[in-house]
Amino acid sequence: MSQQKDNKNISRRSFIRTMGAAGLATAGLSSCAGTKKETSPSESSPGGQMTYRTNPSTGDKVSILGFGCMRWPSVGGRSAREGNEEIDQEMVNALVDYAIEHGVNYFDTSPAYCQGKSERATGIALSRHPRDSYFIATKLSNFAPSTWDFDASVAMYRNSMKELQVDYLDYMLLHGIGMGNGMEEFKARYIDNGVLDFLLEERKAGRIRNLGFSYHGDVKVFDYLLSKQDIYKWDFVQIQMNYLDWKYAKQINPRNTDAEYLYNELASRNIPVVIMEPLLGGRLSNVPDNIVAQLKQREPERSVASWAFRFAGSFPHVLTVLSGMTRMEHLQDNLSTYSPLDTLTDEEFTFLQDVATRMMQFDTIPCNDCKYCMPCPYGIDIPAILLHYNKCLNEGNTPASSQEEGYRKARRAYLVGYDRSVPKLRQADHCIGCNQCSPHCPQRIDIPKELHRISDYVEKLKQGTL
Repeated sequence: MSQQKDNKNISRRSFIRTMGAAGLATAGLSSCAGTKKETSPSESSPGGQMTYRTNPSTGDKVSILGFGCMRWPSVGGRSAREGNEEIDQEMVNALVDYAIEHGVNYFDTSPAYCQGKSERATGIALSRHPRDSYFIATKLSNFAPSTWDFDASVAMYRNSMKELQVDYLDYMLLHGIGMGNGMEEFKARYIDNGVLDFLLEERKAGRIRNLGFSYHGDVKVFDYLLSKQDIYKWDFVQIQMNYLDWKYAKQINPRNTDAEYLYNELASRNIPVVIMEPLLGGRLSNVPDNIVAQLKQREPERSVASWAFRFAGSFPHVLTVLSGMTRMEHLQDNLSTYSPLDTLTDEEFTFLQDVATRMMQFDTIPCNDCKYCMPCPYGIDIPAILLHYNKCLNEGNTPASSQEEGYRKARRAYLVGYDRSVPKLRQADHCIGCNQCSPHCPQRIDIPKELHRISDYVEKLKQGTL
């Protein structure tokens, strides 16, 4: 297989033919448990309620909005991914209750999220509801070599059930396939140690109802796993997809893969798709001002983020779209987008592709704020540094020369914002280039190189030597 675009890919014309101006075709991806049809997900959204898609493997009626549990709120009001603050369990309970009350039934977590505390918080919140009212998705996040042997990986799997307070998992993923050394690391984590064989047996026994993987990085691993579909029979696959990554993921970072290719390879095999990073780490909810104006001109009442969520949900093989919702207003806005989903028209799809093309004029760093690079052994706040740079770039506050018009204002905005966003002892100039971070980055960013570049840029701004 190759990444070459072929006639499987969705053109603008076929997009509207597939989606339909009024919504998705209702025929598709629905079947009795254990039976797969060569169709796409069926959809239902009665009377202004949540839109659902039907999983062909098990007949699960899954909410198109999935709750990503990577960003549970902390007691300090921030995401628990940041700092060392405890998860605000009372707020987690409130978010889960509100989500379930309004039709959300898919909750995605991992042993690696929220510094290892997400599964427990998720289990506490969900266990207060009937077990058949929600679907649990978690991952075998055996990233560290110390967890690659069979016993350690199986212990992690069993601990997930304990923390989540369940005796079966609805959706189980091999986590971060393609990361690190690509195929070599995949085999070490799942093949050579017998762990994938174990998980396949667990699916056969019913303790895993759907088995899949989340993909980051080396497309050769993605292609390999799909080539073995007749053996592994993946029930679903999780990919990064949004209107910027649709055609520009590889241009943003040569090590990434365009979502158009990933989606179409899965759709051609009738494998349901779970979407992560629909907002590209928040980047598509914080677009440049001129883009905001264009979005608001078309739909004044819609949020900027809603365009990205509509894009992700409009594809017929998408089972659910994950969103990490730290605050109630995030949840409420996403509910309004998906209750019911107003699928994109062909003209709107074309418009968003034009928006993506304009956004590519900004040479941003493809950081999604996943924090897999953290903690830095030298205390550097890597995501905050990269995101501040991207923000200033989008807002026109990264002058290339002191001769530029508005230089003084832009210089002040960058430096003042930098000190406010990142404490001085955690800024880029403290990077020694140890490179413990880059191997863990799903976007394959050369982090030390970017930190040194930003440090040099900041020093020139301070010294006025641009």
